[in-house]
Amino acid sequence: SLLVNAARQPRKEKVELPPSLRGSKPDSILNKKVDDPVGGKVNTSSLATMKQHLSAFHLIPPNVTFGVLKEGCTYTATVILKNVGVNFSRFRVKQPPPHTGLRVKYTPGPVAAGLQVELEIEIFAMAIGGEDTDGLEEISHHIEILTEAERLLLPVRANIL
Repeated sequence: SLLVNAARQPRKEKVELPPSLRGSKPDSILNKKVDDPVGGKVNTSSLATMKQHLSAFHLIPPNVTFGVLKEGCTYTATVILKNVGVNFSRFRVKQPPPHTGLRVKYTPGPVAAGLQVELEIEIFAMAIGGEDTDGLEEISHHIEILTEAERLLLPVRANIL
C-alpha cells in the first residue's frame, strides 16, 4: 500500500511514482512529426488504434551526477539510449559548448526497435574561475538529444574541487 511504509507505519510524505509508470517523460519536448513516406512505418491492425507515438526513446539513467571532481582530470559516465518504440528511429546529439568541459561520444545511425545505443558522457573538470564558493564550482548543463519524434534533455551535474 502507498499509505504505509515497510514498517507498517503511516507515511508522512507522498510517494512519487517513477516516470515510466506515470506514462510521461519529464525532460522531453515533443517534436512536430512530419509525415515521412520512407520512415519505416509499421502498419498492422494491432497498432492502428494506438494513440501514443510509435517511435520513442528512453534514457537510462535519466540524469547524470558526477559528484565532486578533481580539477584537471577527465571523467566518463555511460548512458543508455533505448528505442522503446515499434519502428526503427534515428537520433543525434547536440554537443555541449566547450566551456562546460562536456563531450558526448556515440555511434550515429538508426536504432532498431527494442535495441539500445550507449552514449559516453565525458567531462574534463575545469574551474572557470567565477565566484569563490569555498573551492567548489558547480557545473550544470542539459545535453540535448534530438530524435525523430521528440527532443530529450539529459541533465548533467558536477562539482569541481
